[in-house]
Amino acid sequence: MTLVMKFGGTSVGSAAAMRETAVLIQQTQKEWGQVVVIASGMGSKPVKVTDLLLNGAHTAVSGDGETYKQLAGQLRQIHTEAIDGLLEPEEDRQSILAEINQFVKRFERLCQAVFVLGELTPRALDAISGMGEQMSVRILAAYLRQIGHPAEAIDATELVVTDNNFQAATPLMDLTEEKVAARLRPLLAQGDSPTIPIVTGFIGATQTGTTTTLGRGGSDFSAAILGQALHADEVWIWTDVDGVMSADPRLVPNARNIPTLTYREVSELAFYGAKVLHPKTIRPCVENGIPLRIKNTFNPAHAGTVIVPDNGAVNGGIKAVTAIKDLSLITVEGKGMMGVTGIAARTFGAVARSGVSVLLISQASSEQSICFSTPDETADSVITALETAFAAELARRDIDRIWAQHDVSIVTVVGVGMRHTPGIAGRLFSALGRHQVNIIAIAQGSSECSISLVVDGGDTGTAVAHIHDLI
Repeated sequence: MTLVMKFGGTSVGSAAAMRETAVLIQQTQKEWGQVVVIASGMGSKPVKVTDLLLNGAHTAVSGDGETYKQLAGQLRQIHTEAIDGLLEPEEDRQSILAEINQFVKRFERLCQAVFVLGELTPRALDAISGMGEQMSVRILAAYLRQIGHPAEAIDATELVVTDNNFQAATPLMDLTEEKVAARLRPLLAQGDSPTIPIVTGFIGATQTGTTTTLGRGGSDFSAAILGQALHADEVWIWTDVDGVMSADPRLVPNARNIPTLTYREVSELAFYGAKVLHPKTIRPCVENGIPLRIKNTFNPAHAGTVIVPDNGAVNGGIKAVTAIKDLSLITVEGKGMMGVTGIAARTFGAVARSGVSVLLISQASSEQSICFSTPDETADSVITALETAFAAELARRDIDRIWAQHDVSIVTVVGVGMRHTPGIAGRLFSALGRHQVNIIAIAQGSSECSISLVVDGGDTGTAVAHIHDLI
């Protein structure tokens, strides 16, 4: 059986964390046989290696020629401390130290080039930001070898072939599967004691070998890509929580773990602010019927949350409730809008030209108003764009006004089973009404996988807590 496991930054964030992660890897290999590990860059709070790398690049392009040098020293110290805490002098310690030093020097050279040119291209940013993973996998693999488990650090640039859309590259799966088969299969097929590949997350390479990164949730995406390429039996994402929670524990202290979620449910939760996987990152697993499980590195006995394909099965009603705060609800309204074609297209065309993402849309059947939510800080620029787009209509009073209600939140209830459970909406509205929470706007798709409510920002906690009581 083949298992792909991804470990996040906190799981490799220090010598102690790597030691615990190594124990999990060796225990899991005994149970599964063939194990492939994906690792992020070191990331213990408050310092994350990827943040340091990005900070160095951005300060260099701004004309700061000193900060990246200081950060280089910090990067060297973080990794040296991990090496000192893990590797014995007679083992790989000196060679790994030398490799880390080469990466840090390369970081300095790239930042110096950015500083001199005054330009930071997406290609250069990818080359810089992916180094954290390249350093962490070498340390983890060396420690596994030291404790008696064959392991090899592998850069995903040797495996994951992507297009040249730097910062958010898309894998070319046919080419990737060929490379994975040639590079990883021989390691996994080494009899009773196969070599454990320790692969960099987040990065890949174009067909010409130029380093790319996979964008948001990149290391999770790496795990799903390799899961598909290897036809894995499961993919596990190790993080620092017991899977996906039914609500934010900061708002709902009695929030609990959700044992099973479908891909659609995860997509809704991720969009509306829950701390779950980005839908893009798990798509390769879902489309190939590979179960994906979220587990806690610091509580490995917990089963976590397993994400499964949408198979049409109904499993209860509400699964989770989540919220996005600090939004504005923008309304375009006027009696002259009724029956006029193209109003919605022009509205959202103006918003798109502003480069702003719309999180929720609601329209009255009378067609006299359209309202939608955007981040609070973008509201003024969106209103300006709309007033420009509808200047003639405003002058004729076909549109009476374009205005924003600030400091609102979207509270979203998720669960594929809601479609087959009568009275869900009524229960939601009753629960909020009993606790004096006013609903400003409502949006629900025909799939009925989620219902979104706009409430005043000050009512967010109350709304989430009392909806959670319905689960």
